[in-house]
Amino acid sequence: MRTYEQDAKTPELPWPFTGRADELELVRGALTAGRPGIVVTGPAGRGKTRLITEAVRGLDHARVTGTPEARDLPLAAFAHLLPDTVSLHRAVRALSGVRLLVVDDAQLLDETSAALVHQLAVQGRTRLVVAAADGPPAPGAVSRLWTGELLPRLALDPLSPEDTTQLLAGAGLEPLTVRRLHQACRGDLRLLRDLVTALAGSGRLAPVPGTGERAWRGALPVTPAVRERLAPALERSGPGERDVLDRLAFAEPLPLPADELDLDTLERLEADGLIDVDEQGAVTLAHPLHGAALRATAGRLRARRLARAPFAYGPALAAEQRVLVRRIDLLDVRPVPAPVGEWLVAEGGPLPAGYAEVRARFARLRGELREAAAWAREGLRERPSDPGCRRELALADGQVGEETDPDDVRAAYDAVRLGEPERALGRLPAGSVFARHADALARGDGAALDRAAEALAERGFLLYAAEAYAQAVRAHRDPRAARRSRTRAVALARRCQGARTPALAGLVLGELTARQRQIVTLAAAGLSNREIAQKLTLSVRTVGNHLYSAYTRLGTGDRGALPWLVEVPERETA
Repeated sequence: MRTYEQDAKTPELPWPFTGRADELELVRGALTAGRPGIVVTGPAGRGKTRLITEAVRGLDHARVTGTPEARDLPLAAFAHLLPDTVSLHRAVRALSGVRLLVVDDAQLLDETSAALVHQLAVQGRTRLVVAAADGPPAPGAVSRLWTGELLPRLALDPLSPEDTTQLLAGAGLEPLTVRRLHQACRGDLRLLRDLVTALAGSGRLAPVPGTGERAWRGALPVTPAVRERLAPALERSGPGERDVLDRLAFAEPLPLPADELDLDTLERLEADGLIDVDEQGAVTLAHPLHGAALRATAGRLRARRLARAPFAYGPALAAEQRVLVRRIDLLDVRPVPAPVGEWLVAEGGPLPAGYAEVRARFARLRGELREAAAWAREGLRERPSDPGCRRELALADGQVGEETDPDDVRAAYDAVRLGEPERALGRLPAGSVFARHADALARGDGAALDRAAEALAERGFLLYAAEAYAQAVRAHRDPRAARRSRTRAVALARRCQGARTPALAGLVLGELTARQRQIVTLAAAGLSNREIAQKLTLSVRTVGNHLYSAYTRLGTGDRGALPWLVEVPERETA
């Protein structure tokens, strides 16, 4: 783990290990006495090597790595651990004293090395941690490690949007840019790093006024990593296929009807996994990166011929807005596809203020406060005086309270969130999830508050659900039930982009050790790492490490947010 002596706020490259707490525990558990080890699989760039490196940190182990260049050389991966010439049988004996062996890129092992790994697994004296990338078939001896049930298998999912946001916390990127990067990279952390580096060095990140953040709008930088991702699509496609791919790229974010395209060509592209066709016959590119990359590599004249006029997106944008408004009215803010507005923002196109206001409100009700503020700012770019966007920006930033909300239902529900359910009596829709929350809080019923929180979360109100769980903590008489509610409240609060409300104040600090709470409290009071070290008679390095660990547990990389986590804020923010 890196130590940040001056300030633990901004991680530097290499990026910190982020998220994966459950996966890390699983891998470490597989390395305990009596366990055989584990196989970690997933696409290239998913973070398998980094996860394993964290899991074996501090443990004595040997490491081997498969490489494309050595796939035809017997035992090449083990050359540093074995004599120059050795049989497979003697190699097994020679390595029997290795208690922990890490095998990286196992799909690239030569057949003899793969057989050696398999034999070590059968022998059982050596615990194995094996990383194998999806894609080209691995040697049979490697795949039989999990298909033959010699080792358990962990298929690594992509980092969540929240973990991606935390990973990029030190890059100073605004939320819509982080969302765009997350969607484009689909969990490929190497590609993510490549794009962030390219954007920072190319001048394509524009400052967002009044925020200290930067935004990416416009074309994709065609980096070597992007070309590598795009190459298979172009290499497998002939002139006819490339023409269809280009048409789909310039039609984005809207699909094209299958009957406007050549059916034989579509069948070939679908078989290659390059397009998706839904039940209504609408055709889209299968990977979000391909559209941006194809547009970026098209010639100027071809781009001009294929590009749609901005007004062509108007009806689809209006339809998205109507869906969002209806979901808000139904008290249901679960995520819904709304790609047109996201695409227009990404490309730097004009976004109607009315649409931006609705997107901001939808995000705010979900507890995505930074994203809500970003949508409101997008609307204000086109109409700087728009009252709806100004109001949403103020609500997301916590500049106004519930008393100015014109919606009586939400004004009443804000009283429940503030712990005053009696003010909401008769003002909430009967039987609604808001009314159930108010009733449970008025009765001080911890179990009912848990049920209300679960229902709120199911409908997408993540911040409200976190608050209901936090209220349940105080209502429960059973300490075990209180701990469960508290854990759920903290997990949801971490997904709410730094939301700070009275119900959540101080809640997450219980996740920290006593020393971490002490240091975080002093940091929140404005003391520097050096001042904290002097006060507690610790080294600056130790303070930095404690703060870094605390930031990870709190789900924030922002030192400025600490006062809100330590003290009860004077004003509600959302």
